[in-house]
Amino acid sequence: MDVKIVNKSNNPLPFYETSLSAGMDLRAFCPEPIILKPMQRALIPTGLFIELPAGYEAQVRPRSGLAIKKGVTVLNSPGTVDADYRGELKIILINLSTEDFEIQSGDRIAQMIISKHERINPVRVDLLSETQRGHGGFGHTGVK
Repeated sequence: MDVKIVNKSNNPLPFYETSLSAGMDLRAFCPEPIILKPMQRALIPTGLFIELPAGYEAQVRPRSGLAIKKGVTVLNSPGTVDADYRGELKIILINLSTEDFEIQSGDRIAQMIISKHERINPVRVDLLSETQRGHGGFGHTGVK
């Protein structure tokens, strides 16, 4: 599927790092380094603008290595980019570590997955069908 992307950064277009990668890395595009202090969040520009077809969304997710090694993650994970959005892709990062984290232009800061979705027609009812699980949730089956 071809997806139109305007790239106003000096970074390459997003691409799949391996043949079986689900996501493409998104890179920061900032004229000056951005320092994220512990527990600080910031909106990081990418310089990318995307035109998705109807029925698709872009999901913005954390990079696992950045999360485990540096404690930096995408705050609204997964972030959704709707097919009718035409603004710049910006990433909400948060530093959950105890040390400052420096972001430089070109750094891979998040990943983007393109996903098909369905729209529903909500139907109001008074009763739902019964299941074995029923109302059980939030760990009701235990950890072992």
